[in-house]
Amino acid sequence: MRRAVIDLGTNTFHLFIVEINDQSLTSLYREKIAVKIGQNGISKGRIAKDAIKRALHTLKVFKTVIDQFGVTEVCGVATSAIRNAKNGQELIDEIKSTTGISIDIISGDREAELIFKGVRAAMDMGNTNHLAMDIGGGSVEFIIGNQQDILWKQSFEIGAQRLLDKFHKHDPMPKESVDDMFTFFKTELSELLEAITKHQPEAIVGCSGTFDTLCEIYRKEQEIEEKGNGTTYNLPIKNYRDIHRELLIKNKAQRLEIPGMVSMRVDMIVVASCLISFVTEYLPVDEIIASSYALKEGLLYEKERKPIAQELS
Repeated sequence: MRRAVIDLGTNTFHLFIVEINDQSLTSLYREKIAVKIGQNGISKGRIAKDAIKRALHTLKVFKTVIDQFGVTEVCGVATSAIRNAKNGQELIDEIKSTTGISIDIISGDREAELIFKGVRAAMDMGNTNHLAMDIGGGSVEFIIGNQQDILWKQSFEIGAQRLLDKFHKHDPMPKESVDDMFTFFKTELSELLEAITKHQPEAIVGCSGTFDTLCEIYRKEQEIEEKGNGTTYNLPIKNYRDIHRELLIKNKAQRLEIPGMVSMRVDMIVVASCLISFVTEYLPVDEIIASSYALKEGLLYEKERKPIAQELS
């Protein structure tokens, strides 16, 4: 049996195809495309017409790949930008009529739950409480838990595209805008800070393209060879802080020249890094654990509860 998972995120659409065996899930194909459906519309509560065109084109591409792999089951989910858009359901209906693919619009609470299941599949947290965070374009999910239990979870509609629209109006951002953003975080994330105080997480796990990019910048700086198919990577806090300061003082063209920078992240990485900087001020940690597993893998693991083997050669 072959299953495809489609994740329609605010910035990126993901396609993940696996073959289900007796003992494991074998990864056959992964694809991510920067659709940016939140662009020019997320702050207005609508998906812009050009974003709808990009979304439909991408789903047609995904459909072609799914057919080529002989997939027998497709599981698709949509998150913040679509669930909050006035015309979000219209887009889902058009995807169905155009490609035959059904997409479920999931709640922020459900999204957080799936993300943490993905983290559990990537690493063994034991009995230690971890704070997991996933920075999307529309929302940010925070979950506190361990390998056995989710102790607290919440989704906040303050994703990177929303923060970009609200605060990053000049490049580089002036200090006043950064200060305003941190004041905003303190108010908007008051429930997170209360949960941190209550549950005392001892580690932080980051799940999103932002964390992947930060780790790649760190590897390039330190000339560290990337390890094969590992599911986690550790980024020392000290090195993260150095990268964060560099991001704050550079404009877009200068950020693009940073070794390891990905063009699709270059705009939102500044505000996303500000959010990481804010959160890590409240945690006594020496490193950030970046997880390569998140929502997609959580959805698969929830259905099958089997380890995900590496891609076929």
